Amino acid sequence: MATLYLDTETTGLSPAHGAALVELAVADDQGKPVLDTLINPGIPIPADATRIHGITDAMVRTAPSLSAVIARLRPIIASAERVIIYNASFDMPFLPQNIWGSTHVNCAMRTYAELRGTKWQKLEAAAAQVGHVWTGTQHRALADALAARSVWHWCRARL
Repeated sequence: MATLYLDTETTGLSPAHGAALVELAVADDQGKPVLDTLINPGIPIPADATRIHGITDAMVRTAPSLSAVIARLRPIIASAERVIIYNASFDMPFLPQNIWGSTHVNCAMRTYAELRGTKWQKLEAAAAQVGHVWTGTQHRALADALAARSVWHWCRARL
């Protein structure tokens, strides 16, 4: 069973307030992409969100819907023993609750903060502190999933 690393990009901060996914990526424990896709959120992407992740309405216009992406994601999650997410409490509400099945989800942000004896930190700061070398653009799902992988490997070496 594998460990996977998941990250999302969104139109806003909470699906309860109408925000939706615009990108989702999953990388394996070797850092290889398993799934990396834009998602058509069905709503306009606010300018504030685009300033953060750089994803525009034009980029997602022909992207698959969330339901199509979930159909691809479900067997990937089912194949994993563990999924690591940096700030899992943010990302998880954007996905169907039943997608996790028996797969265990760990929050790299919380684990990192506990091991360092500090408050949680933004992914960029934690990644820098563990020596992560960015490939891709920060605040894009695959690049952030790979940064979460580096943070988790640092944590795992200390658990």
